[in-house]
Amino acid sequence: MDEQFELVGKIGSMALIRREDQDVDYNIFSRLGAELKPGMIWVTSGATEIGRLDYMKRTGMELTGDPEQDKTDYAAQGQAILMQNYRQFIRPEYGVRQVLVEHTHFNDPEKAEHIRQLLLRAAKQRAIPIVNYNDPVSDVENRKMELAARREAGGEVHECVDNDETASVIAGLVHARLLVIMTSTEGIYQDSRDPSTLVREVMASSVEELEQKVAKLQENCIGASRAGANGARAKLAYAMEAVRRGTTVIIGHARHRLSDLTQGRVPCTRIGLV
Repeated sequence: MDEQFELVGKIGSMALIRREDQDVDYNIFSRLGAELKPGMIWVTSGATEIGRLDYMKRTGMELTGDPEQDKTDYAAQGQAILMQNYRQFIRPEYGVRQVLVEHTHFNDPEKAEHIRQLLLRAAKQRAIPIVNYNDPVSDVENRKMELAARREAGGEVHECVDNDETASVIAGLVHARLLVIMTSTEGIYQDSRDPSTLVREVMASSVEELEQKVAKLQENCIGASRAGANGARAKLAYAMEAVRRGTTVIIGHARHRLSDLTQGRVPCTRIGLV
């Protein structure tokens, strides 16, 4: 087994923008850039939403075509801005490497190994991989047909359109010690309408016991931060996948420093085995 990566992290789209200003939140990029370093892998959402905001700024209007095509066009426009911001704020002595992935890269063992080796080399070469699902070249209908065929054949299937799943799969691929999912809430709640019900820990001594605890918690998970997102229920499912492969998962608010989340100095939800 390869030496474990210190951390795989993921940040959601809504955590990268200031909703009230309809603009990129540069403070988030600045905080992340100060803490990201080789030995970490960063999975980022945001290309589509940032591309949409950029298009609106430049044209004064939104796209009004087919929703899937609009998403493709926004993502293609947003990718460049997303990477520009990571490169601007990550320490200059570290390389920054964009890694655009699709479901096929993780469902095919040879492609998955190719990605794994790329990530391992980055750590040794003082570079930080910034990973995102490659929305601009992903066709929904083709993807559905490919995945349906794989399911029929009985193989393991990863869709990875949700970057929470992408991060979980990558954490397993490189045997990450921690998976940190940064979102627009403090973590997982017993009641999403009551901040005092934040669940600080979901820990157990066996996978079976933890699965039961997570399933119980999922019963209370309703809604998502934006249209098209899968919400807390899906986050818990993907977290469980990572825990089965030996990773501890932390879900917390993107306003916190990465180090404060990993060291338990701020409110968050920690999921894992003891």
